[in-house]
Amino acid sequence: MKRWWIWIVAGLLPLQALALSGEEAMKKSQAAFLYPGKDFKARVVMKLINKDGQERLRELTMLRKNAGEPGGDQKYFMYFFQPADVKDMTFMIHKYPARDDDRWLFVPAINMVKRIAAQDKRSSFVGSDFTYEDVSGRDIEDDNHIIEREEKVGNRDCYVVKSTPKGTDADFGHKVTWVDKANFLPLKEEQYDKRGNRYKLFTADEVTDIKAFPTAIKRTMKNLQTGHRTEVAYIKTDYDLGIEDSLFSERYLRQPPRKWID
Repeated sequence: MKRWWIWIVAGLLPLQALALSGEEAMKKSQAAFLYPGKDFKARVVMKLINKDGQERLRELTMLRKNAGEPGGDQKYFMYFFQPADVKDMTFMIHKYPARDDDRWLFVPAINMVKRIAAQDKRSSFVGSDFTYEDVSGRDIEDDNHIIEREEKVGNRDCYVVKSTPKGTDADFGHKVTWVDKANFLPLKEEQYDKRGNRYKLFTADEVTDIKAFPTAIKRTMKNLQTGHRTEVAYIKTDYDLGIEDSLFSERYLRQPPRKWID
């Protein structure tokens, strides 16, 4: 009887009451974009391109390991190959939802490991148009999320989610994210300043399945106010490699195991 009652009531409810919420859509998107697999490795090539078309190159290996379920703790390790001024530099993040991350940087020129203040998550990641928060993710609970509509990006059906910071200390006004309804990857994101002007645009330019995980192997972040953009290509990408937890420690910042960074 209870099942029939639920079906009858559901039939009387407006469609919006049965649909996915904005927060649920963003949680699923974060799980698909930042948490697939137990661990992850990729060679990352970043092109930093100014408005005149001049390019600078960054090349690194990125490693990531999840501590538990999507939305939980993570650890990141990055080793830089080029340009020459950052060669052999390593960077590590211990990410904790709902509190500040721990970050370390090894600078080979001075042979020193430095702790980095984690409060400014919106600062540029190694001079690119991506922020630290873009790389490791923003806490879902920091924003209010509303599905405003549904529309296509290319031939992909998407939820269009508006995310507005709950606090007044954020340096942006809101974001709008196009979330693929089939695999929940963010295919496009517009960031707006506090005056309501669009100032950054993220696009997932190429998506492919790797070990059954949909992966944005090419992505771009563009600063719409300066004309500068960063194009990123993930090559040699793989999941579930059995990366040891011990790798994500200060002792390996100076001399990481070659098998994981090559």
